[in-house]
Amino acid sequence: MPQDSYLVGLIGSGIGPSLSPALHEREADRQGLRYVYRLIDIDTLGVGPEAVGDLVRAARDLGFDGLNITHPCKQLVIEHLDGLAPQAEALGAVNTVVFEDGRAVGHNTDVTGFAASFARGLPDVPLEHVVQLGAGGAGAAVAHATLTLGAEHVTVVDAMPDRAVDLAAALNRHFGAGRAAAATPDGLPRLLAGADGVVHATPTGMAAHPGVPFPAGLLRAGLWVAEVVYRPLETELLRTARAVGCATLDGGGMAVFQAADAFRLFTGREPDTAAMLADIGELAGVASVRN
Repeated sequence: MPQDSYLVGLIGSGIGPSLSPALHEREADRQGLRYVYRLIDIDTLGVGPEAVGDLVRAARDLGFDGLNITHPCKQLVIEHLDGLAPQAEALGAVNTVVFEDGRAVGHNTDVTGFAASFARGLPDVPLEHVVQLGAGGAGAAVAHATLTLGAEHVTVVDAMPDRAVDLAAALNRHFGAGRAAAATPDGLPRLLAGADGVVHATPTGMAAHPGVPFPAGLLRAGLWVAEVVYRPLETELLRTARAVGCATLDGGGMAVFQAADAFRLFTGREPDTAAMLADIGELAGVASVRN
């Protein structure tokens, strides 16, 4: 008899505002499932990100069906898992853990989530040269997705130079030499002047980290801007970019499509992504996701 009740959770830091519980539980309600989604906030627990292994083991022992993993645990969790799906292994980052037959297997739905959102929201933009801000767990996923979508070259910019260098090297190993390069933020004026678009994959712009990740004067009409942050859906970066004539993509679509892919992994059931897109617009307090 198919399973009809699920217990899942999210491990991360500062996750109180996350919309993942509501997105998952609303979709489960539509499908007639009993589905409980718990937040496991390391800040609330008073533990560091290195505790992620203990938390994963505890969740498995307590009968959880799976977990989502977010900042700052997406890379640290890997050594505590029994196996990795190919995409998670290639990325070196996990955002979804499925418990099955006593094993904890890591997946990454950020890649497919961003790719689906981008294809839906910015289907015809040029992709010859893309600049990406951020080389963390989300940044790795988004860079893989951007190259998979057909970008010819991605320059990864991060305030931690070693992180950008490591991600660029991993991308070149996976996609072929010369597809990616690393740079530091002081190179942004030159890079953005010659770019087709910019992908923002840092926490700047979130409710807890307000602001714009680079000087607004570097934006120009003709440059497209894709955002990963979804709380708020309209970040200061997107608002500023639209004002100067940039095509934009908010982070809501990625949040929905990665959640839909995780829901599918947890339950084996097909989610209604159109309904979930309407959900996130409502949950984030806007009429629709502006993709």
